[in-house]
Amino acid sequence: MKAIFLIPTLTLVHGLAAADTAPVHGWNNSAELGAISTSGNTVGTSVTGKLDAKQELPDWSNEYILAGYFKDEQVTQADGEKVRERSAQRYSFSAKAAYKLLQDHDKLFALATHVNDKFGAYTRYSTVGVGYGTETYKTPDHSLDVEIGPGYFNGTRSTGESESGMTVRGAANLKWKLSDSALFTQNLSVERGTSNIHSLAETALRTKINSTMQMKAAFSVRNDTNVPEDKKNTDTQTSVTLVYSF
Repeated sequence: MKAIFLIPTLTLVHGLAAADTAPVHGWNNSAELGAISTSGNTVGTSVTGKLDAKQELPDWSNEYILAGYFKDEQVTQADGEKVRERSAQRYSFSAKAAYKLLQDHDKLFALATHVNDKFGAYTRYSTVGVGYGTETYKTPDHSLDVEIGPGYFNGTRSTGESESGMTVRGAANLKWKLSDSALFTQNLSVERGTSNIHSLAETALRTKINSTMQMKAAFSVRNDTNVPEDKKNTDTQTSVTLVYSF
């Protein structure tokens, strides 16, 4: 017998009615927490959380993101003893400051990111970069924002080797309003370095339950082209969460 309990994601948004709408000026903050617990033939717990703070100023648009994920599983040792072991542990932080240019939706930005992944192909991966971003497509139901610019990365592989070098980063953010109660989003970023191509992607669908609650289904992918022999190139995560905003 296996029982699964899902603790939905809670997003706390200050000063707006919908989580995907940013205020003209001020803060738009969110906090997410989700967990799955299993018992019976399979015993384990996984928890994911995220803090996202966005600030809109007359000349600047800033965003700070802190995220974490871990997973514990019960395993049986050779002597028959059952113990809990950590099988996944990842923390990440990013900060972006974007200066608004005279033309609508055009920005110059500076970005810094850091990831600690105990079981990943890269146990530590940090980047800094600058670039240019703009909204390339806009209709009442669709929008597409893109970014491009140079950067620098420093990372530690699971084998203990350190790497560093210049990168070129490109990113895209697509939003598609399917109806008054449904929103589809696709986020993609790719960093090409001297020895590795690091990419992140998230596909998500949000459906509005009422004026303050949404249901979100998401699928995210992390990929590195150059990894140690005992590691896979791609990590994926699928989630169905509840979003609460006020």
